[in-house]
Amino acid sequence: MFRSGEFVTAHIEETEKGQVQPNGVDLTLSAVFEQVSPGRVRRGGKTIGDRRERDPTDGVYRLDPGGYVVRYGERIHVPRGHVGFLYPRSSLLRNSCMLDTAVWDAGYEGRGEGLLEVYHPVEIEGGARIAQFVLAVATHETEYDGSYQGENLDSR
Repeated sequence: MFRSGEFVTAHIEETEKGQVQPNGVDLTLSAVFEQVSPGRVRRGGKTIGDRRERDPTDGVYRLDPGGYVVRYGERIHVPRGHVGFLYPRSSLLRNSCMLDTAVWDAGYEGRGEGLLEVYHPVEIEGGARIAQFVLAVATHETEYDGSYQGENLDSR
């Protein structure tokens, strides 16, 4: 069962009324990065490649086709008894962009990131709503305590 947008907003900091939807909360674009060195995913861990932050021009990111890591502006906390999912806003899809993400486990707290795939040049203003975060009721034995716990809490 997915929870209401009003429920979800209680677990997200720094939202505005216009971000609350019937079944979730819109997340905004905080930063855009390009990966500049190889990463590595191993059986026993991972190495994230170095990134370069893109600078917006007059608050707008002008992105050519390619893959970009985006950071969301809101601080998320996935409560016990729930799992989070993130979906792209249809305005991204209608502009030949896709937003990929992973499951957000119970106990996660941070300003998450996703992969923005751009298939045609696009302009995205910083602070624009790019995704919708939803929470579903879930059964679990433990809560998230991985390497991304508390990520990006010192940045916006």
